[in-house]
Amino acid sequence: MEISQIIPHIEVLIFASEKPLSSLDIVELINNTFGFLEERIMLDQVESALEGIREKYDSEFYPFEVKQSGGGWQFLTKVSYHKTIAQLNGDKFLKRLSNAALETLAIIAYKQPITKGEIEAIRGVNSDYSIQKLLEKELVLISGRNENMPGKPLVYATSKNFMDYFGINSAADLPKIREVLAEQIVEGTIMNPEDFTDQPVADMIAEDDTPKADVSDLTVNEEGELIIKDEEDSAEPGAEGTPE
Repeated sequence: MEISQIIPHIEVLIFASEKPLSSLDIVELINNTFGFLEERIMLDQVESALEGIREKYDSEFYPFEVKQSGGGWQFLTKVSYHKTIAQLNGDKFLKRLSNAALETLAIIAYKQPITKGEIEAIRGVNSDYSIQKLLEKELVLISGRNENMPGKPLVYATSKNFMDYFGINSAADLPKIREVLAEQIVEGTIMNPEDFTDQPVADMIAEDDTPKADVSDLTVNEEGELIIKDEEDSAEPGAEGTPE
C-alpha cells in the first residue's frame, strides 16, 4: 500500500485520539483497520508518512501542527495562537506555576524517581504544598515507594501531562544542566585604586604636584597607602636619591 494512501488514516487517528499516539500504536491501528494478512504496514512506512504529515502542517497556512509530545503524536495549536485560544479557557488556562512549584518540579524532573525528603534536602525548605499542587495539576505522579529507605517513602516522577505542558516528548528532551550552566558566564571583578582608600582619587591627583598624574599612575604600596607609581620606584633601595 502506498504511503500516500495511509496518510489520511494516520491524520484522522491522531486527530480523534484522546491521548498521544506513538508510531507503534499507529502501525497496529492501521493494520487492524485494513486487516492485512500478507502485506502489513511496517514501522518505517508509518514514520515516513508522519514526517510528511509534520512537514505539511509546518506550513504557515495551518494554525496547528503535528508534533511529538507527551510520549506520542498529537495535533497541537501553534504558539502564535496562544492568546486566542486562551480566551476559551479563561483564567485556568493562563495560570502559571509559582517559583516554588517550578523549583520543585525541576528537581523531580532531573532527579526522578525521588522522595519528598530528598527534594527537601535539595531545596532546604518544606515542600509539602508544592508537591501537592503539582499532583493536583497532574504534572507529577507517585511512581511507587523506595524499598531501600526507612519507612519506604513514596517516590515522585513526572507525568505525561508534564511533557505536554512543556512541549517535550520525554524527560530526555530536557536541556542538560551543564548546557544551562555553560550559558552563565562569570566575569572577573575589576579592581580600581579607589577601592583601597576612602579618599576620592580625583582629590589625590589634585593634591599631587605632578601635573601628568592620572588614575593609571596610581598604585597601592605595602602599607596599603595610595601613591603615585613614580614615588614607589624612587622609594626602592638603590634608586637615585635614596640612601641604600
